[in-house]
Amino acid sequence: MGWVEWDLRSGRGRWSDHVYVIFDRSPAEGPVDLHELAGHVEAHDLPGLDRLLWSVLTSHLPVHGELRIRRGAGPRDVQLILEAVFGPGGATAVRGVVQDITERRSAERVVSEVRAKAAEEGHVLLALRNAILPAPGPSVDLADVRIAVRYVPAETTAKLGGDWYEATTLHDGRLLLAVGDVSGHGLSAIAQMAQLRHGLVGLTMTGQPADQLLVWLNDLLLAPSGAPFDEATATVVAGHLDPESRVFEWAQAGHPAPILVRDGVARQLDAPPGVMLGAARGGRPGLSREELRGGDVLLLFTDGLVERRGRDIGAGLASALAAAGATLSGEAGGDLDGALDRLLAAAGGSNPEDDMCLLAVGVLGE
Repeated sequence: MGWVEWDLRSGRGRWSDHVYVIFDRSPAEGPVDLHELAGHVEAHDLPGLDRLLWSVLTSHLPVHGELRIRRGAGPRDVQLILEAVFGPGGATAVRGVVQDITERRSAERVVSEVRAKAAEEGHVLLALRNAILPAPGPSVDLADVRIAVRYVPAETTAKLGGDWYEATTLHDGRLLLAVGDVSGHGLSAIAQMAQLRHGLVGLTMTGQPADQLLVWLNDLLLAPSGAPFDEATATVVAGHLDPESRVFEWAQAGHPAPILVRDGVARQLDAPPGVMLGAARGGRPGLSREELRGGDVLLLFTDGLVERRGRDIGAGLASALAAAGATLSGEAGGDLDGALDRLLAAAGGSNPEDDMCLLAVGVLGE
C-alpha cells in the first residue's frame, strides 16, 4: 500500500516508495503522469478509470475503485481510494492511497472456480445417482399392501451419498424390502451403492432368507476389486414380507431397525444382531420375525432421518417416532404418499449433511 498525489494543472505526480513496487516501476523513472495513467491500465478497465476520475472531480467525498494494471511481472489488481483537493477556483489535485489486492482477488477467483466446479460435479453426481436409483413415483398398490418411498438428497450436492432402497415382488409372491447406506459421499459411494443394490436383487433370486443375503452382501463388499472404493463399509436392513401371512422376516447389518406404527403408536422393532457390511469376514446376522396386522405401517429408513449435526441421535429417533405416530397412523390404505411428506416435514425436513431414504409399507385388510 502506498500514497499518490497528482497535480491537476500539470498532471505531474508524487508517489510513495510502495507505489513504485506495485507498478513494477523504478523510482528513477518517476511517477506516471495522470494523463498517462490510462496506458498502464488493462483495456477492459479503462471505462472504470474514467468513471473513477469523474467521480473524484465531482464529489467532495473519497471515491473507491478497483483496476487491473499492466506491469512486467504480470497484471495486478489494485484498489484506489481517491479524493480531490479543492482550492478557491475548484479542484487542484487528486490524492489518495493505492493498495495491491492481487492475492486477495486471486484467492477469490480460485474459490469461485472451485465452487463452480463443485456445483457442476454435484449436478453430474445427482444425475448419475438418479439414473441408478430413479426418483420414486406414486405409491404402489398391490393386492394386500401399499408401498410408498422417498429419496431426499442432501441440501449440499457435494454430500450426496450412497443411500438406497429396494422394493421388489418375488416370483413366490413375497416382497423384498430393503434400505441401505454406504459410507462416504460422492462418486465412490454412489458406485458402491449400485453394486450392493443390484447385488441384493440378484441374490434374492436364490430364495434364501435375509440373513444369508446379508452374509453374501458382506462377501461382495469385501471382495478385492482394485477399485478406489475398496474398504468401504455399508449398513443395510433387508427382509421378506409375505402378504398372505403378513409375516415380515428381516435382518440388519449395523442399520437402524424399522419403525412399526400400529393403532396410533410408533415403536422401533427389536433389532437382531448384525455388524455393518465390510467390517469383518465371517459371522452371521440374526433373523427376526414380526407378525403384522391390517392397518399397520412399517417404515424402513436410513440414518439421515434421525442424525443431525448438533443433535443427539436419541433425540432424533424420538422425534422420528413421534412424527411417524402422528402422520402414518391410519394411512395404511389411505394417502401413504402424503403421509410420508408430512412425516418428513414433522421430522425436520431435508438433511443439509446427508441424504435419506424412506420406505413405507401399509398392510391392508382388517
